[in-house]
Amino acid sequence: MLKNVLKRISQLSIKAGDSIFSKEQIESEWIGNEPAEIDAIETTEKNLGIKLPQDYKDFLLITNGFAAIRNNTQPRFETVDCIDYLINIDSYVVEIYNQESLKDTGNELARAILIGGIDEEQYFLLIPPKSPEEDWKYWMFASWLAGEYPYKNLIDYFTNVLKDLETEG
Repeated sequence: MLKNVLKRISQLSIKAGDSIFSKEQIESEWIGNEPAEIDAIETTEKNLGIKLPQDYKDFLLITNGFAAIRNNTQPRFETVDCIDYLINIDSYVVEIYNQESLKDTGNELARAILIGGIDEEQYFLLIPPKSPEEDWKYWMFASWLAGEYPYKNLIDYFTNVLKDLETEG
């Protein structure tokens, strides 16, 4: 299902001319990359000291990264070798949100893994569960959103992006 959603997003984004796409992307109607190797995913998990959620690993096995869409208002998803904890990439945003009135958000950001939007105005974050009873959190995060925008999982996020693209049609 996820691959079909990503394929449709690719087709609509290329048709709309949302971003600058390569000739290969336009011809293939695919704005993703080649799939990640399992070894690369395992290496990243080892480097992060955590097992990534299965739906994200499934995404990587479909496409190791995905272009920004909707006129770059949605983040570009990074290749597996580029992801890292947000605090290692943008400690300033973690510091800002660790002020007293924003402490709950700041605590989540301090644990977040940035999988989309490096050097962009918006991020896509995975936040590990604090206990085995909790689920991973999936956040779109940008200053222009006034904080976090949660999703249930990756398919929820990409399905919402697809609905928006189809509505804008």
